[in-house]
Amino acid sequence: MPRSLYLSAISRLTTEHVNAHENHVELLLGTSPVVLPEPLADLVLELVETRRGNTILNKTADTPWLFPGRRHGHPLSPDYLGQRLKKIGIHAGRDRSTALFGLATEIPAAILARMLGIHIKVAVAWQQASAGDWMTYAADLSRRTTPS
Repeated sequence: MPRSLYLSAISRLTTEHVNAHENHVELLLGTSPVVLPEPLADLVLELVETRRGNTILNKTADTPWLFPGRRHGHPLSPDYLGQRLKKIGIHAGRDRSTALFGLATEIPAAILARMLGIHIKVAVAWQQASAGDWMTYAADLSRRTTPS
């Protein structure tokens, strides 16, 4: 997914995507809620309470966006969100790839595909890139000839 697409999805998150429960905080991504670890859970709850737009008209109560933009009633633009993240040391594309790489080493491709809503072939490619293609290792080994 190109950088602008996932930054666009992030910039369109609203307060409705955040659900605070008695003992945890969930962020609804797609159709599956994700339980946020601490201290991220507290930071997201703080964002819900303190977010504000970049204009006088954009008061917290007037906007549903987690990341209100400069234009009244609109979210922060994906490009500007990317710039702000970069200023604090978060490189969205590289960090996303690192996270996917880590996930691919820990869970089966079928679950990764279903969880992230990606095609199974993409999940398999991530798994092969992260852990090596171990499925073909035995076949490659059996084709080797021993030196005489």
